[in-house]
Amino acid sequence: MNGSHATGSPYAPSTDDERTAMLESVGVDDVEELFDIPEDVRFDDAFGIDARTERETRRLVRSTLGRNDELTELLGRGHYGYYVPSLIDHLADRSEFLTSYTQYQPEISQGFLQALFEYQSLLVELTGLEVANCSMYDAATALGEAATLAERVRSTSGHRVLVPDLLLEGRRSTLENYVAGTDLEVATYPTNDANADLDALADAVDDDVVMVYAENPTVRGTIEERLAEIGDLARESDALFVLGSDPIALSVLERPADVGVDVVVGDASVLGLPTSYGMGLGLFACREDYLRQVPGRLVGAGEDATDRRAYTLTLQTREQHIRRERATSNICTNQAWVALRTAMHAAYLGPDGMVDLAERGVTRARDLADRLDGIVGVTAPVHDRHHLREFVARVDQPAKAVAEDLEKRGFAVHVVGEHEIQVCVAGVPDERIDPFVAALEEVAR
Repeated sequence: MNGSHATGSPYAPSTDDERTAMLESVGVDDVEELFDIPEDVRFDDAFGIDARTERETRRLVRSTLGRNDELTELLGRGHYGYYVPSLIDHLADRSEFLTSYTQYQPEISQGFLQALFEYQSLLVELTGLEVANCSMYDAATALGEAATLAERVRSTSGHRVLVPDLLLEGRRSTLENYVAGTDLEVATYPTNDANADLDALADAVDDDVVMVYAENPTVRGTIEERLAEIGDLARESDALFVLGSDPIALSVLERPADVGVDVVVGDASVLGLPTSYGMGLGLFACREDYLRQVPGRLVGAGEDATDRRAYTLTLQTREQHIRRERATSNICTNQAWVALRTAMHAAYLGPDGMVDLAERGVTRARDLADRLDGIVGVTAPVHDRHHLREFVARVDQPAKAVAEDLEKRGFAVHVVGEHEIQVCVAGVPDERIDPFVAALEEVAR
């Protein structure tokens, strides 16, 4: 084919005659016959979208975005907007990275593969576990993959996956979607003051449990203080202990491997990616015992024929690469470019910089909670725990009304209860803290 046809484009250059020939070759009269679309979801009308030039489209998008409110977001609960140095954009936007497909050809992808190997090494060092893959879609899908891994490796029968009752609804629904085609079922265990209720968990864990999941920090920003005891409960019933966390938190919290964790999942895009409201970078690390059960891809290091160090994708266990019956996962989304950004950001910060970033999350959250606690009509934090990045505050006024009034003053917070708001300091400029305190003081009366 060539790009000079009267119809089509450089991206879809087939002529009418060529399309007709292809349809005849597969034995159908129309492209529509290749798709089985149910009538109740079929759209037969026109979209009604006017054609625009690139310049007109850019003007329209710019105008639309200009109508957005300029809010200081004190939002968290799994999405954190840390400052990303411009260096990351300049490096990651190089064409050899930005236009790279999955690194199937190691002879032309050594630089990218080395960066992914460093990303895996970072997770191994932070978790203390021996194996990390080179990216998954997000924290929720990583959790789903952990559950199906648990079903494969647990030595005795069982079908229950235990998660805390505070688990984010999006993660819960994704997990349930993952286990829908298996014998697994998702059950919750209670929390007490935002941390795991150990007595209730002990009653819930039995031989029918294949996995126990906990988060550190929790969705309410509290530090889970008894991880080792949760691990002991899981181990007594031969269940996998899976922990949700992220690289910044792991910089200052105890290493998961040291408290009996078998698998660590979470979102690594707290480094390298601004708040993206959905897209993330799922991290997945585990003990070496489960090496051949890890979903996705691993980058391995070896030597070439001239004894030079070389990198290549290895142990690709998704069904696209091996026989379906032997595949561990059908995951097809590889966040290699986001993992590259995470590795770059981590290298930019270095160990001391990552610790400093995490410690600032502790001290800034504590200091802001102390200031809010001094406001009439506000109690902060609600939970008598150590916090990282975020905390819950109680307001005497209805929380929804408080949040709406704060939004009018240029600040966004989460409403998490009838009289509870959640406040996150990650990525919030220092100069916006005083105005936020003043705004809450106005609306909380």
